[in-house]
Amino acid sequence: MTDKGPLRLGTRRSKLAMAQSGQVAETVRQVTGRPVELVEITTYGDTSREHLAQIGGTGVFVTALRDALLGGEVDFAVHSLKDLPTAQPEELVLAAIPQREDPRDVIIARDALKLTDLPRGSRIGTGSPRRMAQLNAYARTHGLDIETVPIRGNVDTRIGYVRDGELDAVVLAAAGLHRIGRIDEVTDFLSVDTVLPAPGQGALAIECAADNAALIAALGELDDPFTRAAVTAERSLLAALEAGCSAPVGALADLLADGQIVKEMRLRGVVGTTDGTRMVQLSTTGSVPHTETQAMALGRELATEMLAQGAAGLMGERAH
Repeated sequence: MTDKGPLRLGTRRSKLAMAQSGQVAETVRQVTGRPVELVEITTYGDTSREHLAQIGGTGVFVTALRDALLGGEVDFAVHSLKDLPTAQPEELVLAAIPQREDPRDVIIARDALKLTDLPRGSRIGTGSPRRMAQLNAYARTHGLDIETVPIRGNVDTRIGYVRDGELDAVVLAAAGLHRIGRIDEVTDFLSVDTVLPAPGQGALAIECAADNAALIAALGELDDPFTRAAVTAERSLLAALEAGCSAPVGALADLLADGQIVKEMRLRGVVGTTDGTRMVQLSTTGSVPHTETQAMALGRELATEMLAQGAAGLMGERAH
């Protein structure tokens, strides 16, 4: 890249967004040899006090960043991939999806308790219908007596509910805690067999204008093809279910290796009512996708099977 001026990276202002954008900025600096400036942008999702499910979930943290990109105020933006709507605007491109952080959900509970050690009647906070559905289903099948309580707010706010004794535990994403250096506060890592993460959870998306070929090429150095294939399959499943990011859908694609050789990709999906009484959980395995089309086909195939088993009726209002 010939231009040596600073690149402007658009980011949300939250502590987590600033941490992950700072890490990306450092990598981009190393790859391009250009300084990177963080440009802080306030999004509707940051200022609204409503629950995410009520303000639409999909895109509330993304729209302002994309507007800044389209308006030329910033050169590229970093998103948490799970916040991105599945439809990609033509003027923008996901130039890189770096290697994924731990995709699991975790709990931070009082007295360093694990999920299965929580006493009867324990209150667990989460703003996610997906987490509520799966925790309630797990509790139902394992004889746990818990109550899920809707909350929102940043990491400090959520952990504060446990510290103050208002809640017995809160559920958070491992990736975010890793990125802000607070993973040591986790009291239990939830197996993906217990709670499947949100599609794209743990992965970042680096987005820029579709007509900036030089920047796309430079940012492409940060791309991890396996992560991209996995999250593309997960998001294709979400799109085929016609569900937004606030729907109770969990999905995870992982690579199945034979020794050192990656042979196949397995995609698991779940959708359920938030009370955990009705769930559709399925998986499919195929060869590792080498193109976006193949990865999307894997997601669509599993969505079709889930819809055939009644998944649509479990998601409440379907997004159109």
